[in-house]
Amino acid sequence: MKPAAIDAFFAVLQAANPEPQTELAFSSVFELLAAVLLSAQATDAGVNKATRRLFASAPTPQKMLALGVEGIAERIRTIGLYRNKAKNLHETCRLLIERHGGAVPRSREALEALPGVGRKTANVVLNVAFGEPTMAVDTHIFRVSNRTGLAPGKDVLAVEMQLLRRVPAAYMEHAHHWLILHGRYVCQARRPLCPQCGVASLCEYQPKTRA
Repeated sequence: MKPAAIDAFFAVLQAANPEPQTELAFSSVFELLAAVLLSAQATDAGVNKATRRLFASAPTPQKMLALGVEGIAERIRTIGLYRNKAKNLHETCRLLIERHGGAVPRSREALEALPGVGRKTANVVLNVAFGEPTMAVDTHIFRVSNRTGLAPGKDVLAVEMQLLRRVPAAYMEHAHHWLILHGRYVCQARRPLCPQCGVASLCEYQPKTRA
């Protein structure tokens, strides 16, 4: 996809949804970090269902730590891999308190040093909480980037680097959310909804589906 098409691509997504938001529910940076940590291999709706109960009991690292691993696990047992996630979240809270005074750090290095926090999770926190121009490449963004020709790459890191180079600066803050939502609701894996797609004319996907 050429630069002019990329600019037009994001202009269309922006016009349709000027202020895209994550679908994870949270009321603080700590809750965002916890929700994203729990979201691996789980739907946002499923995470939100569990965190409503979890955050009601423990909205801070201190209170989360006090629940203990079993207390956290009991509240998130509807989420896949909940036992391992409970251990990671509990240890993350301990490190937040010991190393960062209970605050979520704003650096990638510090975030990725927390248990269960990889590059994608760090990118989400940096973007959503702190407005950093990062790109958290999940399965939706990977698919959209390759299928449309926006930022082809063989793995998520290659796609991330391509997107950081190719997305115009004016769209970087919200690009991550536009691409996720587009992949989740329009450019779906099994059958993309090409007839309903506002950027179909800019997309390089040749076997476009028909209504």
